[in-house]
Amino acid sequence: MTHEEAFYIGYITKTKGLKGEVQLYFEYDEPDLLDLDVIFADMNGKMVPFFVASCKLQANNTGYMYFDDIDHIDKAQPLVRKKIYLPLTKQPDRSDDDFHYNDLKGFIASDKTHGELGEIIEINEYPQQFVATVSYQNKEILFPLNDDMIIEIDEDEGTLLVDLPDGLLDLYLSN
Repeated sequence: MTHEEAFYIGYITKTKGLKGEVQLYFEYDEPDLLDLDVIFADMNGKMVPFFVASCKLQANNTGYMYFDDIDHIDKAQPLVRKKIYLPLTKQPDRSDDDFHYNDLKGFIASDKTHGELGEIIEINEYPQQFVATVSYQNKEILFPLNDDMIIEIDEDEGTLLVDLPDGLLDLYLSN
């Protein structure tokens, strides 16, 4: 399986105990909708499958998992900080009115003060926030996607209007 055939759900944060249990932090909005019988870890660019023996979801966007053939902390340790994916075929259906920040990729971003910035070429997921990447005046600029910055999203036109903090663009353009 390749990265294009999968969608990102989170990453392994730590091991727990000595019997190979790991904690998975979900960056996917609704982890309880996911079919977690087999997950894929990005191991040095290769998608490696791990069969889930048991999984206990927690209320704080985490879950504790045991995998088949991983029965000791030493076998689980290499999974720490690895990104976790599921095949696209297991992605839960979304209703038409269900919108995610990732859907903004390809939209044209404009700032209230500076006007059109350019096309959103990437949406990065970090703990606690999403960050958009736009090519503006031949430089990549990054800005957070949150309720404080976003003024309007026009899905029909494919546009995003934001109010960037004073000086943010200057930081990127001054180099």
